[in-house]
Amino acid sequence: QVHLVESGGGLVQAGGSLRLSCEVSGNIFSFNPMGWYRQAPGKQRELVADITSSGSTNYADSVKGRFTMSRDNAKNTVYLQMNSLKPEDTGVYYCWGRNYYDYWGQGTQVTVSS
Repeated sequence: QVHLVESGGGLVQAGGSLRLSCEVSGNIFSFNPMGWYRQAPGKQRELVADITSSGSTNYADSVKGRFTMSRDNAKNTVYLQMNSLKPEDTGVYYCWGRNYYDYWGQGTQVTVSS
């Protein structure tokens, strides 16, 4: 059974940084693409960033230039480096991967205080 397990969320002041990690229990190469979504209170879940198996990335306009998604295939892990965080980045961040079906992690809370 495949699991996606996130870590790295927390509370940070505006302007700070956090790095989220998502470890895949199976073979990361079987997922294409993988991504990070977030859901703020009262809002729909939105795509923040995704990455293909070849390493091509795509970002939401709201995070371009501040967030960087990467993958370490040897560790079966994808990352989301978040810099210059803003209060509007607050939400639950979910790791997602497509392997014929869509798989989701349990989510990790990110709170940015002003």
